[in-house]
Amino acid sequence: MESEINILSSIIQRRRSIFPPSYTQEEIPEELITQVLESANYAPTHKLTQPWRFIVYRNEGKRKLGTELARLYKQGTPEAQFLQKKYDGIIEKAVQSSCVIVLNAQLHPDLIPEWEEIAAFACAVQNMALTAEALKIGAYWSSPGMITQMDEYLELAPNEKCFGLFYMGFHNEEPRAPKRTPMTEKVRWING
Repeated sequence: MESEINILSSIIQRRRSIFPPSYTQEEIPEELITQVLESANYAPTHKLTQPWRFIVYRNEGKRKLGTELARLYKQGTPEAQFLQKKYDGIIEKAVQSSCVIVLNAQLHPDLIPEWEEIAAFACAVQNMALTAEALKIGAYWSSPGMITQMDEYLELAPNEKCFGLFYMGFHNEEPRAPKRTPMTEKVRWING
C-alpha cells in the first residue's frame, strides 16, 4: 500500500490546468463538486475568517454566465480590437465545462490585512485543484479582466471580491510532464 506522502506527492506533481476544450460532455455529479468545495474549507486561515465564497454555475446557468462575460468583453473592447472569435470562445468555454465555480473572497479589512485573506483564499483554491486532480476531474483557475465588473451580476456583498472562475470537467487529456526549474535554483540554506 502506498504511503500517504507518496500519494500526496503524486497528486501535487500530476496537477495541471486542464482547459474546457479537453472536457468531455460527462456531467460531474453534485456530490463530487461538493467534495471539491469541501476541501477548500480546510485551507489555513488567519483568525479563522475563512474568506472563501463560491457560486456554482451548472446547466443553463453556465451559458448565462458565459454570455454575461462575453457581453462585458464586447462592452469593454474598442470596436477595432473586438474579436468575434474571442466573444464566441468565452461563451463556449462556459458551455463546454461541467460546471463553473465563481471564486469570491469575503475580505475583513478591519481585522486582518487583505494579502492574508488572499493568501488563505489561494490555498483554498489549491485544495480544490488537488481534490479535482485526485477525482480525475480537469480544472483550471481563470481570471479574465471582466470579473472586476461582475459585482452586481454576482450579487456580491460590499466586502466581497471576485478573484476568478474555476472551470471543471471530466477529460481524456494525456498526462503532461511538469515544466519546472529545479528547486536548487530557488532555495538558499543557512545552517549557522
